[in-house]
Amino acid sequence: MTRGEQFGYDIRCTMSGFDKIEFNDKKDKAALDGNAKANPTRTKNIPDFAKSQSVPVVMPKRKKKSNFSFNFKHSKGLYITLGIIVLLIILISIPAYATYKSGLKTYREAKLIATAAKQQNVQLASDEIAKTQTLLADTKKNFHYLLPLEIVPIVAWYYDDADHLLNAASDGLDGAATIANSLKPYADVLGLKGTTGGAGVQTSDRIKTVVLSLGKITPQIDKIEVSLNAMKNEMDQVDPNHYPTFLFGKTVKTELTNLKTFTDESAGGISSAKPLIKALPNLLGANQPQKYLMIFQNDKELRPTGGFITGYAIFNVDQGSIRLEKSEDIYPLDDSIPDKPPAPAPFLKYFSGVYQFNLRDSNISPDFMKSMKTFRSMYKQSNGDQDIDGIIAIDTNVLVSTIKILDNNVEAGGQTFTTDKDPHCDCPQVIYALENSISRPVNYVKTQRKSLLGDLLSAIMTKALTSSPKKYWGPLFQAMITSSNQKDILYDLFDDQAQQGIEALNAAGQVKPFDGDYLYVNDTNFSGAKVNIFMQESIDNAYSVGSDGTITKTVTIHYKNPFPPSDCSLKSGGLCLNAEYKDWLRVLVPQGSQLVNATGSQVKMTQYNDLGKTFFEGFVTVQTEGFNTVTITYTLPFKAKSGTPLPVMIQKQPGATNNVYNMMVNNNTIDTFTLNTDKTTQVKF
Repeated sequence: MTRGEQFGYDIRCTMSGFDKIEFNDKKDKAALDGNAKANPTRTKNIPDFAKSQSVPVVMPKRKKKSNFSFNFKHSKGLYITLGIIVLLIILISIPAYATYKSGLKTYREAKLIATAAKQQNVQLASDEIAKTQTLLADTKKNFHYLLPLEIVPIVAWYYDDADHLLNAASDGLDGAATIANSLKPYADVLGLKGTTGGAGVQTSDRIKTVVLSLGKITPQIDKIEVSLNAMKNEMDQVDPNHYPTFLFGKTVKTELTNLKTFTDESAGGISSAKPLIKALPNLLGANQPQKYLMIFQNDKELRPTGGFITGYAIFNVDQGSIRLEKSEDIYPLDDSIPDKPPAPAPFLKYFSGVYQFNLRDSNISPDFMKSMKTFRSMYKQSNGDQDIDGIIAIDTNVLVSTIKILDNNVEAGGQTFTTDKDPHCDCPQVIYALENSISRPVNYVKTQRKSLLGDLLSAIMTKALTSSPKKYWGPLFQAMITSSNQKDILYDLFDDQAQQGIEALNAAGQVKPFDGDYLYVNDTNFSGAKVNIFMQESIDNAYSVGSDGTITKTVTIHYKNPFPPSDCSLKSGGLCLNAEYKDWLRVLVPQGSQLVNATGSQVKMTQYNDLGKTFFEGFVTVQTEGFNTVTITYTLPFKAKSGTPLPVMIQKQPGATNNVYNMMVNNNTIDTFTLNTDKTTQVKF
């Protein structure tokens, strides 16, 4: 019996579908007829297949049963999970928005601090700092409600970075508040009230008040140092590498890197300068008058420590009040020294006509401190010897930057000095005016031929110190810091604590010890002319590494003088500025380096050790409207380490300006820069 027969009917199928359905049981048929009568609507809609004469009907294939099975138990768990996620989003969004709003307020308030600082209004700055500290505290409070983000991979990086940045900002504001609160009692005399300030107060009185107050302010340097070091420690834990280098990530990464560098330099600078800052009251004559010898180094006739020593001045400093005691040409002082020793060998060899060792040539060492030791020993033998408390050396770049700040106009010795370009030398007018007065030959004996320089220095100080502090003091202080950093001002102070701070700030012109590669190109102009006004110099610092790790270096120095010669005839009385350049060249490298080859020197290059370095010494000449190239190849006393960058220090010669350096590895240039101050970098092989 078939399955259909079991249910009381026959099913006959063809490939086209159902052909016919026959009822075997008459009772079933009758029942069906009865149902049709009871439900006429249904009868209409249901055809009578038994009587149908139509062609066989093809029935649609039955759809496969879906494997999906709705499990309420599982869906309940899904709903709970989704609910938790939504709840977390809501819980995080609320403090995130609050953090954003308070952070925006904090940022706006912080900008007002900068505005107050630009206005030199210390009271306003102090008030804005206090407001910013309050808003920052609210921002940090709201931000810490986002703590659950610390368990989210990757997102935790950014949470931690933001947390450290907020802490660093708080520490920085603490330091700023200490500075502002220390200055507030003296805001009036300092001109830090956002107005002209100090109405009716003489400048000398302002200075005296500041100097006598320094003893109360300088102890705060310890608190400032603590704040800046705390800020540095927080920034050290921020990793700029967390941020991608595409879209906004590149900007964030760059800004964070710059911020880390700034905090490192700020913390390091305040720690290094602390001994000097604490010694400032004594240096400015708070307790007893101080006397300083200022020497002027003419960098247009470049010498090892910055320039030919052309004049000097004696200054007294008493409770901040500066008084010029004496200003004179160096030659009378030099001529008063008896029994001078013979000139050093390089002078006898390269500088014709110089047979004695003169005071004006005593800055022979590339190390300023060593040169000043020689200068002082000779100065004590002169008839102008005085007890002094230190030596300060300046060059023409200091004069130019200072005059530019002082409205680009200073009157001295019946002349007007500016920094406008003079067509005679394509240099600032003040440079040409001084050289014209000092260096032009005449058919009579000039007396006090270089006293004009002292007059100019005195006029500069008078104009700066008798003006409103608000007008000049800030820019002049910034210019002094820049000039010291670029070695246009050098200091040899006899107060050990103060000199320690000077050396830490790299303002003592020393040849530095360094663990790694080292380079210091030192030029000495033996032309007797001011050729360095016109000279251009660039240096290729190239590395190649052998298979055994041996580092071979090639230093190529390109000299160029594109200008025509000056009239150097004594008969015509021309001003001899540009002539053949005669350069006693010394290149300082790591001690133990070995010279392989050298070209371009007029004499065979020699090698010796001094100041903890190996010196390569030669002599170079460059004609006007000409050029010359010196190439020195040598091996370093250590080998390259695989995967370890090589630290490199390049020291700037005082007085040298705009020298361009090209860093090269295996003939590929990896960096190009103008050396304005000592530079530390790394080379990867």
